[in-house]
Amino acid sequence: MPPRTRRKTNDLAAAASQLQRTRYVLRLYVAGMTPRSADAIRRVTGLCEKHLSERYELEIVDIYQKPALIKGEQIVAVPTLIRRLPLPLRRFIGSMQSEEKLLFGLDLVPAGKPGKPRTAGAR
Repeated sequence: MPPRTRRKTNDLAAAASQLQRTRYVLRLYVAGMTPRSADAIRRVTGLCEKHLSERYELEIVDIYQKPALIKGEQIVAVPTLIRRLPLPLRRFIGSMQSEEKLLFGLDLVPAGKPGKPRTAGAR
């Protein structure tokens, strides 16, 4: 393999390794402990454990308990999942039913699969 190609391959491997170590900071906004809120919590927690195991922080915010936070974050509907880190900030609003759409909408990279997330419906 020519030196230039080897260097590019090594750079790509290093970038993929860095993605696998990236720490994700997420905040999920819910409204009370309704069935929809409980479902969103369960699904997001499951997604994090499956794809970001030991690489994430997930804060769950009940807007009834901390109403001041919704203004600062400009929350217009719940549930809302916000990826605060890594930048850029990403939001996913509404149903948390589809794992594929969550991965795609938040640009999450499944653990062990560097590169682009699997594609799903529109953002």
